[in-house]
Amino acid sequence: MSIWWSLQLRRDAASVPLARRLLLGTMETAGVDPEVSYDLSVALTEACANAVEHGGGRSSGAYRVTAYLDGEKCRIEVTDSGPGFTRAAHVQPPEEAEHGRGLFLIQELADHVHFTNRPGRGGAVVSFDKILKWRDNAPLMTAS
Repeated sequence: MSIWWSLQLRRDAASVPLARRLLLGTMETAGVDPEVSYDLSVALTEACANAVEHGGGRSSGAYRVTAYLDGEKCRIEVTDSGPGFTRAAHVQPPEEAEHGRGLFLIQELADHVHFTNRPGRGGAVVSFDKILKWRDNAPLMTAS
């Protein structure tokens, strides 16, 4: 059994906790280990915050969040219509920096991370996944 959902959200700061709560609720209901759930929710928060702050584009005041949980991993993708990434977007910021830690934090919390630009359409895509650990008698695992 797997769980999949996708949201189109307004580029508004209030959308960030909504996406985070939906992810946490999904993982809690499915029986994912709380530490893994927390790591993924922080990574999602950072990706959504980046989409809200930097994801403005020609045609949309929205961004999309998609999450897929299966027996082995959770994959999350956040897509916006902003200017996309530059090559320097993935480097660790200086210790004294007040901004710019989000992408680095996502890399630290997830197992695999990809930062790409949407070819021909503009916008950035942040996708990341993490191997899941399950609580004993997790509903998603016992429903298979």
